[in-house]
Amino acid sequence: MADHIHLFEPGAKITCVAGADVIGGRLVEISGPREVSPAAVSSVKVFGAAARDAKDGEDVLVLRGGVQNLVASAAITAGTRIKAAADGKVQAVAAGETGNGLAITTTTAADQLVQVALD
Repeated sequence: MADHIHLFEPGAKITCVAGADVIGGRLVEISGPREVSPAAVSSVKVFGAAARDAKDGEDVLVLRGGVQNLVASAAITAGTRIKAAADGKVQAVAAGETGNGLAITTTTAADQLVQVALD
């Protein structure tokens, strides 16, 4: 049997190419081969969060898993499942949705940072 080697450890940081301008601290989704773009609302292709701002075509480090400070699109209560909102921000899931992580802090308004344990 041939050996099988992990390309990346779970939760590893992975360098991708930005398929559009991305903003650090916001969710990104797979948009092509090893390419990411800002996550669309309720995206099922969320790959992680951009580590920094990057212009279309630039390399961008994507942070996968772990606890991250992400930008909320509205108030979020600790213990709430989250999903992608517009522009890669995060919002609470609706009933019956699974989401991309769990808020471990609370925000009271849009554009505040919320700590999220990403799945």
